[in-house]
Amino acid sequence: MTASFPWHIGVFDAHCHPTDTMSSIAAVPDMKARALTVMATRAQDQQLVANVADDLGIKSHRVDSWGSKERIVPSFGWHPWFAYQMFDEAEYGGKQTLDDDAKVSHYKQVLSPAPDDCNFISSLPDPIPFSVFLAQTRQHLERFPLALVGEIGLDKSFRIPQPPLHEHHETRDSSLTPGGREGRRLSPHCVSLEHQKVILTAQLNLAGQLRRAVSVHGVQAHGVLFETLRATWKGHERKPMSKRERKRRGISAEEAADERDDSPKPYPPRICLHSYSGHPSSLSQYFDASVPADVYVSFSTAINYSDRAASTTSQSIKVVPDDRVLVESDLHIAGEDMDKYLEDVIRRVCDIKEWSLEEGVQRLRSNWERFAFGGERR
Repeated sequence: MTASFPWHIGVFDAHCHPTDTMSSIAAVPDMKARALTVMATRAQDQQLVANVADDLGIKSHRVDSWGSKERIVPSFGWHPWFAYQMFDEAEYGGKQTLDDDAKVSHYKQVLSPAPDDCNFISSLPDPIPFSVFLAQTRQHLERFPLALVGEIGLDKSFRIPQPPLHEHHETRDSSLTPGGREGRRLSPHCVSLEHQKVILTAQLNLAGQLRRAVSVHGVQAHGVLFETLRATWKGHERKPMSKRERKRRGISAEEAADERDDSPKPYPPRICLHSYSGHPSSLSQYFDASVPADVYVSFSTAINYSDRAASTTSQSIKVVPDDRVLVESDLHIAGEDMDKYLEDVIRRVCDIKEWSLEEGVQRLRSNWERFAFGGERR
């Protein structure tokens, strides 16, 4: 007999996209999950996430003080799938908009292979200056002091979609937020990793300046992702406090390890590797004592428990320290299905970690609270 699920303890979705289906937002207050960490990804959903946070956003890091309508932790960021829609105005003489020739030059530079179809290039969105996006993101983060930065990251395999056909406009599902793939065929063009790295690094720097946690996407680029993250904390590595210094200050080794400097840094204080799909052996580098950011690893049924990924995912869950595991749905629609996906992945994690459901849900709650808001490990 399946054990009843302890929703009353508090279940927290570390990464999801319900603003991709705005009609589903009405279901959020009735969900069993206590709170959703909602990601922005592109131009079309940044303000939508802010609007939802106005209505359903949390007001405090103290979970037990939340009202019934405090259900959303907003996150603002630009996903690597859409990195090609950004340009660095420094490369174009400070221009805030690109003319047709500059637009062609931009897309030939950041897409691989470089497109030679003028009709394809003209169908792509007019790229926006990255500095403008960063300024808007800073405004969102300052307006929502408990907001995170996400979804950001690197993706080596994603190919941008072909432009929509005329028939697509006539049959388009109007409940979906524009800008996604929506079933379109994929082109042969990928976004260059160098361009993605520039976009990612600037967002990591912003998160570091404002001391916000980040939710990071990584697909087939796990080595490059770690190196990009590590470059932001170079020169800030943690150094163990000597026994003599701990004795002089009258603190324990655990207290010394938990000391945090909240001054602005070029790297974020906390990082979630969302729906981690790398090899389990690659995780140890993130938990090295010298890493100054606290790294968490999140798992989802939707991404991590396909037939091919299930075995590797279970190995990764075993490797991740108990106080760094998170769960997520990664779904684009809120409601009963999101709750079901969360319950499913939590049961899997508890089985692998050999936790009872009550112990596991409490651990995962504590982990999410530390990831989202900081604070000492429990």
